[in-house]
Amino acid sequence: MGAYETRDANIRGLTLSLVGLFVLLVISLLAMGWMFWYLAAKEEGAVTAAPAQRELPPAPRLQVTPESDLEAVRRAEAALLNSYGWVDRDAGIVRIPIDRAMELLAERGLPARSSSPSPKREGP
Repeated sequence: MGAYETRDANIRGLTLSLVGLFVLLVISLLAMGWMFWYLAAKEEGAVTAAPAQRELPPAPRLQVTPESDLEAVRRAEAALLNSYGWVDRDAGIVRIPIDRAMELLAERGLPARSSSPSPKREGP
């Protein structure tokens, strides 16, 4: 009898499995390297269009220059926040600059609720 168990583990099968995994790993690495080389060479040969020659999308082009549009919106909002004007002339509601509104709020404080207790409701 040998000095080890021969029934529990098939040494030949385990060795072939490990060799097969190693061969599969090497083939996969070679295939990925070839694919990388092929795609890189294909991309170098591709002609790219210059940004000035880029074709515009079909109409309606809703926002051509978003940076200047955003700047215009911010200027309009700043003008509303920093100017006097009527909100509703018939109701007597006006708009004041936000800095002045904060000064008035700091002087006068927030409106307080009346000190009369609210009626208690009886419920289930």
